[in-house]
Amino acid sequence: MDVILAAGTVFLLGAVSPGPSLMVVLRNTLLGGRKQGVMCALGHGLGFGIYAGTAVFGLIVLLEEAPQVFLTLQLIGVGLLAWYGWQMWHVDEGVLFEEHAPSARQGFAEGFAIAFFNPKIALFLVAVLASVLEEGMSLASKLAVGGLGMAIDAAWYVIVATLLSGTARIDVLKRNALLLHRITAAVLWGFGLSVLWGL
Repeated sequence: MDVILAAGTVFLLGAVSPGPSLMVVLRNTLLGGRKQGVMCALGHGLGFGIYAGTAVFGLIVLLEEAPQVFLTLQLIGVGLLAWYGWQMWHVDEGVLFEEHAPSARQGFAEGFAIAFFNPKIALFLVAVLASVLEEGMSLASKLAVGGLGMAIDAAWYVIVATLLSGTARIDVLKRNALLLHRITAAVLWGFGLSVLWGL
């Protein structure tokens, strides 16, 4: 139980800290309202949960036994962050808020991608879980740690999307949408560069 509590605390601290994940949830809430923002949050939670489960069951072993494979995964992630940041920076402001149907599918896909292809999340999980996991953990405990990561992450971003949509705060964000996109791009590039620097 102590391991699960420690992991849950760290998952919560990681979720509430600002970063590219928050920017993507905000962007989808801006573009498609509450439903798209919530679906983005759920997609992010799923991506994070898969990483958490992978870390519990084998990412640490991969890091120790096959560092070249782990390095390759990191480099792929950096490339994806750079590409996504380029898209954010070069967004056409004129079409940001054209009339279109909100896309829950788009929100879910973007949320999943920013969690699943973010090497910082992998590094975060490896660092955190390496310090809290114990030898001889039962299968139920391992599943509980992975599931807790998914639940905490998704719940936090659902709260963010729900509290922002339908309020005056969303209008302020819309007026500054281009700036928000460029901040998102800069944060994504910063994360990518920090990973490269660490390599």
